[in-house]
Amino acid sequence: MGGTYKTIGINLKSTPLGESDRLLTVLSNEFGLVRMVAPGARKHKSSLGGRSSLFVVNELLVAKGRTLDKIVQAETLESFPGISQNLAKLTAAQYLAELVLFQALSDQSQAELLCLFREHLSRIEQFPADYTLPSLTHATFHLLALAGLTPQLHTCGISQRPIELTRLEPWEQAHGVAFSATVGGLIWLDELARSTANLPISKAAASTATYTVGTASETTGETGSRSNLNQPGSRSAASQPQPILKSAQRAKNADLLTPLDSTTLHLLQQLTQSHFIEVAIQTRSAVLDLDYRQNWLAIERILRQYAQYHFDRPIRSAALIDVCFPLADAPSPCVNHDAIV
Repeated sequence: MGGTYKTIGINLKSTPLGESDRLLTVLSNEFGLVRMVAPGARKHKSSLGGRSSLFVVNELLVAKGRTLDKIVQAETLESFPGISQNLAKLTAAQYLAELVLFQALSDQSQAELLCLFREHLSRIEQFPADYTLPSLTHATFHLLALAGLTPQLHTCGISQRPIELTRLEPWEQAHGVAFSATVGGLIWLDELARSTANLPISKAAASTATYTVGTASETTGETGSRSNLNQPGSRSAASQPQPILKSAQRAKNADLLTPLDSTTLHLLQQLTQSHFIEVAIQTRSAVLDLDYRQNWLAIERILRQYAQYHFDRPIRSAALIDVCFPLADAPSPCVNHDAIV
């Protein structure tokens, strides 16, 4: 890089350093994740004050240092003031920033990840506050897909049998399909029963390795991304070889299997569409109404559990999701909405 280098990047983390500096974690186009110092950024009249805030995109001139790089000059290209003015939008942005930190690499180009993150921040800022939860789940799915963790949503991850709403009998709509974080997508529960019955497990594992089954409103789960959607050769979690019981301890401590009702299943399958939320807004689709919040909460928790399982770390910002979107405001997730099925 030489003594100095230029790059475009967005601030993902910002913490105080010393008496007046800030330590930034920046996702940059050319060099991926970079930790750099914004000198004097906490001083009252510092030119780097606002430029060192979260989710500000800057064109940077940076001096290479032995341990930490130092910002010499910054010019703001984009910011998202509407996000910081709404708690739900700010929580969603922090949630997505954590997912970006999980998958971002250092010392190599992260242009596609930066572009996708900026795109979804823009959507969250511009869309009405009531649409923040659907926008968050859509963005989470796309980020996971970009990370190579696209869940299998249209065929059973065990048998490859198609899973379509038009093919489901009424009892199957409520009880026959579930999402499995360990398998990597949707499964037929009868296939799971057959597979686990024939799976050789040691006596020690058999005594502890069990699936915990949660309701759709109590569990967490998974997601994918724009560039990998429906492309030949895209790497999905479901297509990779994974044991059905990947970890006895994880299965014991977390809800890894979530039965789905037909409405939640329908919405989950629509996330593969790149512009699903925009189209729903333009057509005034009922799926963005408050009546569907419980279903969106179920999907967020499915995707959260899926992400945490595969990245093997918690999404700390997700704790505020339950504060911003309380369950009491939403109807039961088991209610089927005839408008979309």
